[in-house]
Amino acid sequence: MVKDLRKYAFMIRLGYRYIYIFKKIFFHPYISLKHAYEELSKARQAYSNKVLKRLNIEVEVDGELPKEDKILYAINHRSLLDIIVMEHIFSQHNKNGTWIAKQELFDSFYGKFFEYSGCISVDLETKRGLVSFFKTIKKTFSKVDNMNLYIFPEGERHKAAGIKEFQSGAEKIAKANNLKVVPVFINDELEKVFKASPYKEQYKVKVHIGDIVDHTNLEEKYISHYKQSLQKGNK
Repeated sequence: MVKDLRKYAFMIRLGYRYIYIFKKIFFHPYISLKHAYEELSKARQAYSNKVLKRLNIEVEVDGELPKEDKILYAINHRSLLDIIVMEHIFSQHNKNGTWIAKQELFDSFYGKFFEYSGCISVDLETKRGLVSFFKTIKKTFSKVDNMNLYIFPEGERHKAAGIKEFQSGAEKIAKANNLKVVPVFINDELEKVFKASPYKEQYKVKVHIGDIVDHTNLEEKYISHYKQSLQKGNK
C-alpha cells in the first residue's frame, strides 16, 4: 500500500512538472511545428525514462526501428505503461512523433498531459470529429517531414490473452497519409508489471519490433508478427 502511494505520488508530481514543460513548448509563439514536435517528443521521452528508472524496469528490444520516418507504429495495448516503454525505445533512436488518443483521454483529469505533450485526439462519436482529425494529421505531415505516428489498433486496453480485434482506424490513417507500418508487440502483461512495481531487482520487459509492412490487411500481418514473437519468446 505504502509502495503504491509513493509510486503514484512520484508519477503525479513528475507529470505536473512535465505538463509545465509541455505547455511552454506547446504555446511557444516563435518555433515551427516541426521543432515543437521534436521538443515535445524529447520531453515525453525524458519523462518516460525517469518513470522506468524509478520503477526499476529495463526494456529489451528484439528487432530494430527503421531509420526512415513517416511510419505508423502499430502497438498492442494493455496498460498506460505501454506508452512509457515505447517512448523509452523511441528515445534511443531520436524518433520524433506523437500518439493518437481518444478524445475521452483529453477530457480526463490528466487530459492536459496528453494535450500539451502533442498527442492528437480523435472523436470517434461524430463525423465532424473524424474529419477534423484527418485534416490535422494531413496538415501535420505536410509541415513535419520527420514525423511518426504511434497507435494502438485494438482501440482500447485488452486484458485477456492474445490480441483484440483491430478497429479500422490504423489502416485508414496509414492509407490516407501513405504511411508504411511497423508492427510492435510488447510481450508482457504490463498492467500487472506496473502494479507490482517498483522492483528491488530489475524487471525486464521484452518488445518485438517487426519489419515494415504496407497498410493492407494490417490485422492479418500484425497477427503474423505476434505469433513469430511468441515463438521467439518460448525459445
